[in-house]
Amino acid sequence: MGQTLQTLDYVVFLIYFVVVAGYGYWIYQRKKAAETSASDFFLAEGALTWWAIGASLIASNISAEQFIGMSGSGFAMGLAIASYEWMAALTLIVVAVFFMPGYIRNKIYTMPQFLEKRYSPLVATMMAVFWLLVYVFVNLTSILYLGAIAISTISGFSFTACAVFIAIFAIVITLGGMKVIGYTDVIQVAILVLGGLATTYLALDLVAQQFGDQGALAGLGKLRKEAPGHFEMIFDQSNPYYKDLPGLTVLIGAMWIANLNYWGCNQYITQRALGAKLETARSGLLFAAFLKLLMPIIVVLPGIAAYVLYQKGLFQQEMVNAAGEVKPDKAYPVLLNLLGPGLKGLSFAALTAAIVASLAGKANSIATIFTLDLYKKYMDKTAGEDKQVRVGRWVIVVSMIIAVVVAPQLQKLEQGFQFIQEFTGLISPGVVAIFLLGFFWKRATANAAFVAALATIPLGFGIKSLMPQVPFLDRMGWVFLVLVALMVLISLLDPKSKDNPKAMQVDAEMFRTSPTFAIGALLIIGILAALYIVFW
Repeated sequence: MGQTLQTLDYVVFLIYFVVVAGYGYWIYQRKKAAETSASDFFLAEGALTWWAIGASLIASNISAEQFIGMSGSGFAMGLAIASYEWMAALTLIVVAVFFMPGYIRNKIYTMPQFLEKRYSPLVATMMAVFWLLVYVFVNLTSILYLGAIAISTISGFSFTACAVFIAIFAIVITLGGMKVIGYTDVIQVAILVLGGLATTYLALDLVAQQFGDQGALAGLGKLRKEAPGHFEMIFDQSNPYYKDLPGLTVLIGAMWIANLNYWGCNQYITQRALGAKLETARSGLLFAAFLKLLMPIIVVLPGIAAYVLYQKGLFQQEMVNAAGEVKPDKAYPVLLNLLGPGLKGLSFAALTAAIVASLAGKANSIATIFTLDLYKKYMDKTAGEDKQVRVGRWVIVVSMIIAVVVAPQLQKLEQGFQFIQEFTGLISPGVVAIFLLGFFWKRATANAAFVAALATIPLGFGIKSLMPQVPFLDRMGWVFLVLVALMVLISLLDPKSKDNPKAMQVDAEMFRTSPTFAIGALLIIGILAALYIVFW
């Protein structure tokens, strides 16, 4: 197949572009009267349905780091990388049951706002700055980088041109506010799933053909036969990728810290549900959990298929860089170049949808934290709703420009997904310790949270330098335990902590769910148990 898009591919992509942009513009015009409200622009307060919340969560979560980065990890290490998706489904249930009631009951709209209410303005401001730096220079930049690589590989256009295009596309959607993002994400997810499944089907069929058979099921069988090591979910220490996924840590260890940080303490994710009623938010998170079960089919299996095809002699030139090194992150773009006209355009649209939706969601979260937690508090306390929205829009544009400038500097990465996980893992232990104790231990003090926030990055670097052989997930676990112990000690030494006026009011009734939610949650837990038993 050709290495560039054909006329039919451009037609399919143009239809996608027009539908998403047109639908977003229609929503924007329909809700224009309320647009000057900051809560409407940043949160779409009360406007998103459960299915829009769930779809938006997935559209914002699944991006180039999954399509490209996770497929690359699938090529390198196999199905084990799916733990990030499947354990996320379980984490979403935990967040829906235990985190959302606290946020919604206390009218929390941003994560720094929670920290200010529970601890102090100093803790809130410090963490707001941390989050902004990570969101802009790690998350936004890496999404743009991986997305531009993929689109450049498929379309034949330069990396810079592709980066600028998807940045502008994301800005156009983001400037309409969270309501536009939320509802256009429904279309984005539909295209993402449809195009992703088409790519997976054809990749598996191609594997089957290489062994004289045909059909996706036959191809899946060949994958398990030809690459049995790529279907092990729990690694032992002899596995070369144990450092990335250290055994039972993914089930009962520090992967919970990474997931709770991402799904429960992350403005980028929780923002979709914070403006809704509790039952609506919970239903949205449950829907997202079901969708997460499907994601490895779309983003991991193609990487494993590319590995088997590479071992069979295909992609010998396409999978290596100029130095002759195999680059796992090229697996998904290489597969897309095998698709025929039309299907390639559909898969290209799915990939673009994932990238743009994720960029839009991340940029909106950056604007929300900067505007509500820094600008409004410290730069212009009298700023009205209109001005807050204008500032938010400028922040979106500026952050995207920064990402376009910085993205090319990431080209030395081997596995983009692992880079993102390890870098964000420097602050995850501190964030989770501060939030968990803030929610569920009344004596946690502002001083304890401040020390934990300051210590999390130095502790992470310190353990890494002293014990470089320790896997980064295990390192996160050790940092988390040290920080929890430190927070408990500091809090207990403060006599005022016994009657902490900032303690969260928690009661068992908050965690009661509807029968429908309980049934759905049990179904997800059952499916997860079966998956890990089969692929242990």
